[in-house]
Amino acid sequence: MFITKLRAASLFLAVIFLVQAFSFRITAQALQEYQSLQHALFSAGQLTGDQGPQNVTWIDGGERFSYMVYNHLDQTNEIRVYDPVSGSDDILFRNIDHNYPGTDDPFHFRSFQWSQDFRYLVFQSDFRPIYRYSGIANYFYYSIDDGTLELIAEHAFTAELSPNGQKVAYHRDGELYVFDLNSAEETRLTFDAQKNFYNGRFGWVYEEEFGQVQAWKWSHDSQYIAYWQSDERHVKRFVSTDYEGTYPEYTDTPYPKVGEENPNVSMGVVNIETGENRWMNLEMDDDLVPRIYWTSNPGELAIVKMNRQQNHLELHFFDATSGAGSLIMEETAEHGWIDIFDFFAGIDDYFFFPADRQEFLWISDRSGFKHLYRYEYSGNLINQVTDGDWQVTNVFAVNSENGKIYYESTEVSPLERHLYSIGFDGTGKTLYSNQPGRHFFDMGPDGRFYLDRWSNTETPTQVELWTTENGGEKLVTFVDNQEVLDYINRYVYSPRELFSFETTDGQELDGYLIKPPDFDPDQEYPLILMIYGGPSAQGVYNQFETNAWAQYLAQQGYVIANVNNRGSGGYGRDFEKSVYLQLGIREAFDFAETAKYLASYDWIDEKRMAIRGHSYGGYMAALTMVLHPGIFKAGIAGAPVSDWRLYDTIYTERYMGLLHENFENYVNTSVMAHASRLQGNLFVAHSSMDENVHIQNTMQMITAFTNAGKDVNLRIYPLGAHGVAYNQQSFILLHQAYTNFLNRHLK
Repeated sequence: MFITKLRAASLFLAVIFLVQAFSFRITAQALQEYQSLQHALFSAGQLTGDQGPQNVTWIDGGERFSYMVYNHLDQTNEIRVYDPVSGSDDILFRNIDHNYPGTDDPFHFRSFQWSQDFRYLVFQSDFRPIYRYSGIANYFYYSIDDGTLELIAEHAFTAELSPNGQKVAYHRDGELYVFDLNSAEETRLTFDAQKNFYNGRFGWVYEEEFGQVQAWKWSHDSQYIAYWQSDERHVKRFVSTDYEGTYPEYTDTPYPKVGEENPNVSMGVVNIETGENRWMNLEMDDDLVPRIYWTSNPGELAIVKMNRQQNHLELHFFDATSGAGSLIMEETAEHGWIDIFDFFAGIDDYFFFPADRQEFLWISDRSGFKHLYRYEYSGNLINQVTDGDWQVTNVFAVNSENGKIYYESTEVSPLERHLYSIGFDGTGKTLYSNQPGRHFFDMGPDGRFYLDRWSNTETPTQVELWTTENGGEKLVTFVDNQEVLDYINRYVYSPRELFSFETTDGQELDGYLIKPPDFDPDQEYPLILMIYGGPSAQGVYNQFETNAWAQYLAQQGYVIANVNNRGSGGYGRDFEKSVYLQLGIREAFDFAETAKYLASYDWIDEKRMAIRGHSYGGYMAALTMVLHPGIFKAGIAGAPVSDWRLYDTIYTERYMGLLHENFENYVNTSVMAHASRLQGNLFVAHSSMDENVHIQNTMQMITAFTNAGKDVNLRIYPLGAHGVAYNQQSFILLHQAYTNFLNRHLK
């Protein structure tokens, strides 16, 4: 899966804080505009505002939460604990109060996790990235009772405390280990790793496309660890370099492209006390294992298996001691794929196994919309929990004691997200969030308290603490972002304006516009369609607009637009999966239809329209220009896929099927197949070190355009990853190049 975020989030933080270096004369008579693109980019944080507590972890069963905050006065990272009942907010840990064990060097950490009894912390420190989400780090153990900090493991890939808090398991150099906190002894659990052959670690494609880094899981009773054994020794490699040095170094990453062999996986369980390893008797035939779960029965492991195309799912239960298993349930999608998580909705699992019930929940779109279904452990369906022409988008808590499931849905509108609870039998539905807009919820595991971060087109982010008791009650507002309102009362600001229209083939689409702040309907403006468009993603919400570059472009006289094209999440199965087996075709049609619809307004100049996207959006920008030539005068494609045969197996075959069964559509959905039809001006940016969408995509696309006699602007940032830009200066230069290109062709 590929997204538009830059890999280094610190880049944006640096940009945001540099706004203090600028001073501007502000008069009471007129709102101020950005003085330059750089000023706009440096001012991004003024629109984003304060997002409230970060890295929130609910503790004590959901009765309190911990969070991280950077104290600028002391220049320290703090871990604090907040009590919703008393309102107390206490410091638990400050890194400047501790040194690395045995040294005088101040301690630093990247993240932390709690023990189940909330008496200990495990810190991840000295992180060194490997892939987009994973890396090597050192792990330290901190006792809250006596304030001691001790090293557990160096150069470990992942680490996690056992549920009983007595041991820490971790992966290092292809093997699994466990560290006993009482005896301070390390025990090795697996013994046969080789290069590209791991116990308890994924390769690139599993990590990227199934959204998990840790390839192992503790049992509830701390007796077992279940793990993936991943063999990618046979997987073909992709080699890349940043061209630094006299003789550049090359990375060599096992990366299965469409039609090639996937990593082979086996599922093992190791007994922590005896060290005995047992393989689960799971028959694999080019199949995938995207998820595992421990059931509420001791020593019982649930394994999710899917075929290569990911349109057939099986759930198996296994005995951890014998490896024997049985098929519990299965599901087949007739016209599309089956999701087991949703990155864009922020939900990691579609299966839920409450530790105190012998039943499980499963989110399925079999009815046409994603809803909750309740099953016995025998595989018999008990009941459908939710129902309607709307989607369940997340589940936050399952509370057997009060008989409620707390979930998020699109029931109010596909452009909004709201919180509900419902009984296990599907009765007693209650709505808690009462403000229009897009809400982000962070709830304790018992469903009693939750944080609500929400905004709408008129309201910047609000961060509030609520309780679900008595039908819902707000306890405190942590952030109201009055500073953002003050800022847009001093500087010109263009809010999102939501709109809907019907395409020529009868599909209603939702979009938004950002107009110039001095908008005059008697003038004509150039249009920039900013898109992403990938399956399940959604670009248009009833949400506060915070894109500083879009604000700058609006101030320069552009109208900015976005649309929820077919394939977007939030609108049901038929809308989302209409793109199945032909990625890009319907999306490009919808983008062209959006441009033509907006051009029907007198104040849009149909001869000055551009389309811009990054990643999947880069693919769509290029593909739309060649499939619908003449509509867009200019296009910007950042890190684009140009041919699905060049992308990885798990993502692509989920949406496009197998190459030999869908070869014609694989060819037809490539940009290169239509290169001769390009009429407008195209700007392409990529990095040679993009491990996700390889620069090979851009190079083959450029060759196709060249052979067709089409000149294309190309900008390469060798050191960047999938975000192209790799530091503050490259970020500024990239957006300056984009802006100059738009001005050259649309002004």
